[in-house]
Amino acid sequence: MKRFLSIGLAMLCTVGSATQSAYAQQGTIKAQQEKATVYQENWGTDVMNVTQAQLDPQHWLAKLPIPNQVIMSKAQISAHNKALIEHNRFVSDPLASPNVLSDKQLTSKINSISKVPKSARFFVDGRQLTAKDYGLYQDNMAFDSAPKGHKVEFGLIVQRAALRTFPTDDRVLNSAMDADLDRFQESALFPGDAVAVLTYSKDKKWALVQGFNYLAWTRVENFALGSKQQVAEFTNQDDFLVVTGAKVFTQYVPDMPAISQQQLDMSVRLPLVEKEDVPTELYAQNPYANFVVWLPTRSEQGQLTLQKALIGRSQDVHLGYMAYTKANVIRQGFKFLGERYGWGHDYNGRDCTGFVGEIYRSFGLLMPRNSGDQGGTDFGIDTRFNKQSKMDEKRKAIEAMEVGDLLYIPGHVMLYLGNENGQPFVIHDVKGLAYFDENKKLYKGTLNGVSVTPLMPLRLSEKNSYVDRLYNIKRIR
Repeated sequence: MKRFLSIGLAMLCTVGSATQSAYAQQGTIKAQQEKATVYQENWGTDVMNVTQAQLDPQHWLAKLPIPNQVIMSKAQISAHNKALIEHNRFVSDPLASPNVLSDKQLTSKINSISKVPKSARFFVDGRQLTAKDYGLYQDNMAFDSAPKGHKVEFGLIVQRAALRTFPTDDRVLNSAMDADLDRFQESALFPGDAVAVLTYSKDKKWALVQGFNYLAWTRVENFALGSKQQVAEFTNQDDFLVVTGAKVFTQYVPDMPAISQQQLDMSVRLPLVEKEDVPTELYAQNPYANFVVWLPTRSEQGQLTLQKALIGRSQDVHLGYMAYTKANVIRQGFKFLGERYGWGHDYNGRDCTGFVGEIYRSFGLLMPRNSGDQGGTDFGIDTRFNKQSKMDEKRKAIEAMEVGDLLYIPGHVMLYLGNENGQPFVIHDVKGLAYFDENKKLYKGTLNGVSVTPLMPLRLSEKNSYVDRLYNIKRIR
């Protein structure tokens, strides 16, 4: 890899002459341009056919003929979500969960997520999980029979909450022993997300919760219980703030950890405090340069309490959902550029479906959690392919793509950015990198983060390219 060349900028003395000042400015601009050119030529990467310019969202925004045209109205987005909840089994309204579950229903719910895998699993120290290990997890999930049913509770997530296959923090790997892929890590929920709490582990440290697009185990400190009405009022508030940055934080408040420096990921939605309820001093700070929101917190007894929290107006947030436009799709995607890949939202990040899901949720659009559930179910406009589909058929569909279209291969999803010299480019959260080099040998590297790449050269193996395995192109409309 070539070393970066450093270009020093000469120190310019302050002079009164307008001419000297103009020359100085021109010299600075020229030096900056030279520095950019040298970096461009020597930045050194094994990612094929990608320039530094292509890592700037403005490069792709400039290609849009009508960048700010609204794709779907608020009413259309609402109809989209309603249809998903009614017809897609991977998206639900937690508040529509039944108030009581029978023994059989609860057992079915637990078994739907907490299955003992057929393949071998290993702890990070290399020891293979045994039937005894799984027996401990299963014993912790066991519940006493309830002839009158098991009461379902409702609540709000109060901090970024990992969702797990079993009620345990144990990290387990598959036979490849890739330490980045914890096979018990399923997903995550964010502050303000509503959940139905179906049952608790025997040790009372975990609960099985149903979020809007996933059912799994989370630690009890991650949520607070409230009435269904309380939760509904919070989630249905008309005046709300949406987090549109990758991550933003509430203001620091001494001695109040529940509301101080709380991380809020892209797509978090929080109700705004009514103007008449905003004081002139809050936590020893004048709030006028902040947005004041209601933040869900957990009492010592585990009950829901709403507290006022401050989010600086300098933070990347939006009043209400962002408009769903192609320009905003690009902007939102690039806010994650370079973030490390996090399987199932691990590593305080996200994976390929978390990446696209949070982008679209910042417009108010819901989606299933997993790539197979997104690409395999019918919503939006689907262009599907099967094993008999010809490459020409796929190429024509690729040439007809629009910015924001989602491309699905088994286990992965990509977001289409645009075309560069006849080459389609995508942005995606991805682990591996493989392509044929100039000697027609398969090169294998790593990306392990949100990356911009051309689509056509990407390989899964010597035999199969990404396009070979492409089974759906989805347009969210």
